[in-house]
Amino acid sequence: MITYLRYAEYYGMQSTFDALYQKSKEGCSFNRLYELIISEKNIILAYRMIKGNKGSKTQGTDQFNIDDFKSYSKNEFINTIRTSLDHYKPKLVRRVFIPKPNGDKRPLGIPSMLDRLIQQMVKQILEPICEAKFYKHSYGFRPLRSTHHAKSRCDTLINNAQLHFVVDVDIKGFFDNVNHTLLLKQLWNIGIKDRRVLAIIGKMLKAPIEKEGIPCKGTPQGGILSPLLSNVVLNDLDHWVAGQWENFKTKHPYTQRNKYAALKKTKLKEGFIVRYADDFKIFSRTPQDAYKWYHAVKQYLKERLKLDISPEKSMVINLRKKSSNFLGFKIKAVPKGKKHVAHSFVSDKKKDQIKKRINKLITEIKLSPIPKTISNWNSFVLGLHNYFKLASHVSMDFQEIAFCKNRFMFNRLKSISKYGRPSRPPPTYSKFYKNNNKTWEVAGTLLFPLPDVSKSKPLNFSQELTPYCAEARVNIHANLKYNVQLELSKLVRSDVWDRTLEYSDNRLSRYSRVQGLCEITGLFLQSEEVHCHHYKPLSLGGTDNYNNLRIIHKDVHRLVHATETKTIEHYKSILQLTDPMVDKLNLYRKACKLEMI
Repeated sequence: MITYLRYAEYYGMQSTFDALYQKSKEGCSFNRLYELIISEKNIILAYRMIKGNKGSKTQGTDQFNIDDFKSYSKNEFINTIRTSLDHYKPKLVRRVFIPKPNGDKRPLGIPSMLDRLIQQMVKQILEPICEAKFYKHSYGFRPLRSTHHAKSRCDTLINNAQLHFVVDVDIKGFFDNVNHTLLLKQLWNIGIKDRRVLAIIGKMLKAPIEKEGIPCKGTPQGGILSPLLSNVVLNDLDHWVAGQWENFKTKHPYTQRNKYAALKKTKLKEGFIVRYADDFKIFSRTPQDAYKWYHAVKQYLKERLKLDISPEKSMVINLRKKSSNFLGFKIKAVPKGKKHVAHSFVSDKKKDQIKKRINKLITEIKLSPIPKTISNWNSFVLGLHNYFKLASHVSMDFQEIAFCKNRFMFNRLKSISKYGRPSRPPPTYSKFYKNNNKTWEVAGTLLFPLPDVSKSKPLNFSQELTPYCAEARVNIHANLKYNVQLELSKLVRSDVWDRTLEYSDNRLSRYSRVQGLCEITGLFLQSEEVHCHHYKPLSLGGTDNYNNLRIIHKDVHRLVHATETKTIEHYKSILQLTDPMVDKLNLYRKACKLEMI
């Protein structure tokens, strides 16, 4: 998201997005969005975003990827996009199947590269309009929101509101059953009333799928626009549920607390919805209200949204007696004094998946104890700890998993490693793990210990945060440091297998020390933006020593080493460096024996 904000500012689109968001908040309709979609700045921003995406090298049925546009001039590229939209006809969507944890396969649709660019262009303009209208407790596929926020909201409803009856609803084949006509009407009702844009979206929905033909319903998973459209579909459900209790309009003005007290005297059913994509729960106070919600939601989905629920997976659960699964967590309400509080665990299904993954990764290390297989393990463990640290009993769960796999790991690793407490662990290891925990050391590198994880307090999403408001963006940039561990877990997976172990470890240590900030611009870097620069180049006698490495933005790195005037001017215009930043960059160039800029 931070990358998106930076590029939106670079290419001059942020003020446009802010204006769309504010007008949508005020209830305005939008009849001339097509001009914004095909604007030069929006097209170039879409190219930049697609280019930075890992999927940019994935080919569609036309065998094109993003690199095939490198030879185009700027005007040629823009004209190609605009011409294709004059009489838009999406190309055949490539169909692939990826394995699901339960053994089934999930179908993905991969549009052609040109269609992906067009979808990104449309998404950039539509998202601020839709964000202004989306329900506040919808957390999936939305900027700045995460599964952790959804989990935290559930804890709040259990702990503070003491709502212990939950309606679990599973929509049967949601992405495959979205009604196209209804979706276009929902976009119209949100305020998107440019008929040319709606026609383009309609054609995207009808794009022919390889070996299947033209779909009559559904939004193919894998399309760039599909997550946004899925939220549009279920936004009606969010507001319908909220309108019957949380946002119910009363005759008299009340404070929120007094309003709920007054509503409890009526026959209305109390309920609060928490949704992440197509996975949602409704929390109620009584079993009677919960069953009313179950049948009402089932009927609403069928009659209003043309969607069915799965009877086997949809149910009412008393959290005081049974647990409910949500986003990989298992949640239950447990007595504490005169109240009940939420206890959360890693779900049983997720534990089984983790154990299978452990078997695979440890076997790979046994067969090939090289930096790549070791880093795969470390990134897996760090990612697990980062995700499940919000579970109240996460430490107990991971100790149980580690105990189950102890013998397996011992048998596989005993001949290629040593086990014990690390004597002099590197800074990256020490930042996240205690030195008194035993772990394996393979080929001179410590494996991150599976049971060594601590609980973190869940935090609710601050509803004032949005990337489409200048005041809110100040807070976004100020609160970035909590992302360091998340980005570090991604950085562990980066492809540096041709480098030394010293370089791999010191690179992570340096990123951790500078808290993810570029050492020239001072901006926070996500993992895909990070380049590790040798202050004194290897060709000039530099080493992979920690003190010789610098964490900088990948475009800044290109500017440090650039020699051609055209390249230098290009990156200077993109980066918009201040004089102090240029002075610091010139020190880097001087160390590389390059001319000052």
